[in-house]
Amino acid sequence: MDFDPEFKRALELLPGKEKDKLVLRLLKKDLKLASKLRFELVDTDSVQDKREKLKSTIIEDVQRASDTYYSPGYLLMDARTISGKINEHVYITKDKVGEITLNCALLRKLLELNSPRIAAERYGKSYTLLIYIIARIFKILMLIQKQHEDLHLEFRDDIEAIGNLLGSNSLLMKAAIHNGLDVNWLIRFEIPDSIADIYKDLRERGLLK
Repeated sequence: MDFDPEFKRALELLPGKEKDKLVLRLLKKDLKLASKLRFELVDTDSVQDKREKLKSTIIEDVQRASDTYYSPGYLLMDARTISGKINEHVYITKDKVGEITLNCALLRKLLELNSPRIAAERYGKSYTLLIYIIARIFKILMLIQKQHEDLHLEFRDDIEAIGNLLGSNSLLMKAAIHNGLDVNWLIRFEIPDSIADIYKDLRERGLLK
């Protein structure tokens, strides 16, 4: 939203105390923005510190969700909750590398602990979870492609591991093939330069939904 010059001038002319009260009232209504400002102004943790702490939390959360596994639907809800934590971290810190490594940590641990369970379910019952995983992989590949080539190798181990886990799961492979994801992109760590265009085309054709 753009503010007109007159409104900006009026804000600038507000007395200091009144301006402070207004800012605090607004921040109480936007806790994510408050967390972002806190990180930028007073937090002593670095981006890397926060990334590592969140990675540990993600591993613990996935372990807990796996220990109490009930169905693909419940596992999907847990995964989305964890994804929300990653999104909040990226919003607060602008950590683009962390966005990749944390999503990789989520998917890798999720598949390591739950792949046999997912494979044992009916395709229709697992479909929403399968699509979530496939779409998340596409997102990760597109994010990697946006990074400088010198950083790509940093993600290779996770991507290859996720690819092998995907390739050994018959339901995930079925969903991947149906939705245009080539598992060899991951196993060989050969991400197409046109991955964003491929993803856009698939979405326009009604896939990945």
